[in-house]
Amino acid sequence: MIKDLKQFIINNKLDGYIVPKNDKYFTEYSKVNNLIKITNFTGSAGFALILRKQNYLFVDGRYTIQANNQSGDKFKIFEIPYVWPKNISNIRNSKIGFDPKLFTDKTINLYFGGKVNLVPLEFNFKNKSEKKINKIFYLNKHITGESSAAKINKIKFYMKKNKINYLYVSASENVNWLLNIRGKDLPHSPLVNCKLIISNKGKSYLFINLKKINNNLKKYFKGIILCNEESLFKTISNLKKGNFSIDPNTCSIFEKQIIISRFKVTNQHDPIYDLKSVKNKTEINNSFKAHLEDGLALTKFLYWFKKNKIKITEKEIETKLERYRKKSKNYLYPSFDTIVGSGPNGAIIHYKSNKLTNRKIKNNDIVLIDSGGQYKWGTTDVTRTICVGKVSNSIKDNFTRVLKGHISVVTSDLKKRFNGSLIDKLARKPLKEVGLNYSHGTGHGVGFFLNVHEGPQGISRQNKVKLKKGMILSNEPGYYLKDHYGIRIENLIYVYKYKKKLKFENLTYAPIDTDMINYKILNQKEKRYLFDYHLNIYNKFSTYLNKFEKKWLIKLIK
Repeated sequence: MIKDLKQFIINNKLDGYIVPKNDKYFTEYSKVNNLIKITNFTGSAGFALILRKQNYLFVDGRYTIQANNQSGDKFKIFEIPYVWPKNISNIRNSKIGFDPKLFTDKTINLYFGGKVNLVPLEFNFKNKSEKKINKIFYLNKHITGESSAAKINKIKFYMKKNKINYLYVSASENVNWLLNIRGKDLPHSPLVNCKLIISNKGKSYLFINLKKINNNLKKYFKGIILCNEESLFKTISNLKKGNFSIDPNTCSIFEKQIIISRFKVTNQHDPIYDLKSVKNKTEINNSFKAHLEDGLALTKFLYWFKKNKIKITEKEIETKLERYRKKSKNYLYPSFDTIVGSGPNGAIIHYKSNKLTNRKIKNNDIVLIDSGGQYKWGTTDVTRTICVGKVSNSIKDNFTRVLKGHISVVTSDLKKRFNGSLIDKLARKPLKEVGLNYSHGTGHGVGFFLNVHEGPQGISRQNKVKLKKGMILSNEPGYYLKDHYGIRIENLIYVYKYKKKLKFENLTYAPIDTDMINYKILNQKEKRYLFDYHLNIYNKFSTYLNKFEKKWLIKLIK
């Protein structure tokens, strides 16, 4: 494929071409991934710059080790260039091609604006269209807690208040949430690929593969005109004059050019992100039920692991965990590719085991297991780091510092620490006191039976979004020693109100490996938290555990 692309560059008198990971829907997970075809890199974020004689792969800090392992023989690896690397400045003013359907103005200008001459030109990656048409399904109010009509009315009120005639919803996840629909178009998220135009007065226009909608579902689309997914230009050509609001993060250059050919356009943050981030009581309750089923599966799995930890492989661990989850009738599939990293593989933050890297677990290894599930009705994400045999005092100390940061997050005062940036500092403090740190954010937002990674809320240095009741986030500080091991402890937490104060509460209940803790480093408050956490797990799951699992779990309550 890379030879074909280089020939395309030559034929079109270009100096290079940009290949992103995303498809035209800009989802994190997709069945279409041109970046893998070109680079062999399997991470969730990155892009390639292919020149006539050189190849470059840009990834964020989570993936530098992985990118070097998978692509380093043919590509020079850089972190994504908010500051452009000096040693490839020779491409300045070169003619660089890109597909306008796969980039937004915001992204292309952030990375390449003013550096090169950009040429919009589509390269055919020869992706096969799916033969099977996956039908969409509708979630009723008992699952979502709010009707689609009520959600749309909120958006129309926002539009009238902000004098917006048409809102173009270009993020599929937002359309799915707004219309209470889900689908099977993505590997790990229960989404259908679609886009939507909302009029502040008239009907809305849903752009979707019409074959995905059964006749009996059409009754749920009152006030919505169903359109072929490629009919954007035809549709807007028949709309009355007015202004369009587009989100610069997900509206492609191609789509923007179609819209501005007929309408005045303003770039604004899609208000659905903010509405979607605040879960209602029904969504929280359904998420809690999903986490109970997930927590029971994890508790049983962790007991099994502790009893069968030697000579099994990473892939065998992955398969066994999936079997425990499948015992729930409400479990559907993983919410992302399961990470099982033992020893040095654990230091690769988003590691994925394969035939070449699949290690057998050895005595004195530590194993990082990051996994999640899509359930009826909720999305889970949890990481546990587990030891095999004895571990060194330095590993225990580092694990305990990560645990202290984890506890600091969930017990933080949300009146003082009212956004993710302030909380992120708490999580890193125990590690920073001894000169250590980690290169990823401390937490991300999570959707309700949607994407496992969801904004705008998050726990990171840059995230200043104010935390609100009903938001779900991950709490996952870590530490990684290259070529040796990785440590991460992750729970999902949600914001609730108690006596007029906002607090965090755990959604995830799964044992933490006490064999890895140096209790001398924990203070009394942290010890009490750990005692209560494991006692809660016992109270929730003991009815469903056998006598051996119960005995093991009781030993953790100390």
